[in-house]
Amino acid sequence: MTFAPASTTVENALAAATDTVRRNIEAFGAAYPDDTTSDNKYRLRPATDLFAEGANRGWTTSFWPGMMWLAGDVTGDADFHEAALAHAADFERRLYADEDLETHDLGFLYSLSVVTAWKQTGDERWRTAGIKAGERLMTRFLEPAGILQAWGDLSDPAQRGRAIIDSLMNMPLLSWVGEQTGDPRYADAVRRHTEQLRTQIFRADDSTFHTFYWDAETGEPLRGGTEQGAFDESCWARGEAWGIYGFALNSQTVGDPRQLEAAWRCADYYLAHLPSDGIPYWDLVYTEGSDAPRDSSAAAIAACGFFELAAVEPDPERSARALQAAHTQIDALIAEATPQPPESSDALLLHGVYDLPKLVGVDEGTLWGDYFYLEALTRASRPDWKRYW
Repeated sequence: MTFAPASTTVENALAAATDTVRRNIEAFGAAYPDDTTSDNKYRLRPATDLFAEGANRGWTTSFWPGMMWLAGDVTGDADFHEAALAHAADFERRLYADEDLETHDLGFLYSLSVVTAWKQTGDERWRTAGIKAGERLMTRFLEPAGILQAWGDLSDPAQRGRAIIDSLMNMPLLSWVGEQTGDPRYADAVRRHTEQLRTQIFRADDSTFHTFYWDAETGEPLRGGTEQGAFDESCWARGEAWGIYGFALNSQTVGDPRQLEAAWRCADYYLAHLPSDGIPYWDLVYTEGSDAPRDSSAAAIAACGFFELAAVEPDPERSARALQAAHTQIDALIAEATPQPPESSDALLLHGVYDLPKLVGVDEGTLWGDYFYLEALTRASRPDWKRYW
């Protein structure tokens, strides 16, 4: 497969993005910005009863060092990687201190922190922490349902047996731990979990549920729904984007071509429901001309997913179509969602949505949107870049 050369526009966008990351390192130091901006500016993560302001808590903090790893990879500036390593140490501390770990998002948190630190440095310290994080994630695997529960206390009946489409992006941590340890339980968990999602998360038209419930005792599939979409039968845009990237990633480790087809099902539905400017509405139930908010973070995730599809798809024509879709998404993001001038915001992307039903982070920058935008730019500019997942 031939990759298109990076355009001057992409290189300029990459330079602006890495400059913003550098400014943010100076501004936040060892602390963590909030999940989203407020009026397009990041604030320190708010204090809680258990955590100080700026503490490493929640599911999004790893996207912050993730951006540092990317900025170091594309610029060659070792200062970025030194900053990322300092945060990796804090993720190691969080793990051993058992702080806010009751979530399947340990995959996000530890793939982009200690696992990437090990891949960058080869230091056994980070490998050990990554394996421990994977062991903790495996405690969420429910028999006989064959899923990893998404959030919360495993004994909470309101959460019991729930998996969400985002979980596809948490599976690479388990795949990596399985490779490192040789323990077949990890590969089996990834295979079973992704197959359960492939079987149950889709509707007949290839839209997806955000969330699905299984009976944790019998394994019986129960019902689909949403937590962050417009309504239970709608198609949350970020979820469909997670499906593109997540199914494509897992198709390689699982070795099941049906997983690759699942990625394409998400991709084709997503592309068919994009408005003309290329930035999806926050839920794909909305169509051209709607005044519903857009979600730039969904477009950034989808762009990375299209790059992954292009890399793993054996058919040259389909691969080229995925690659074109990736570049089209990047062009749309640069044109429609980047701050102008870049210094006007400390977000890399504007116009993201966190959770519209709860009115959280609507039309703001988001840490994950910034990370995946920078990853997409990196993939466009450096085709030989090795992904962290």
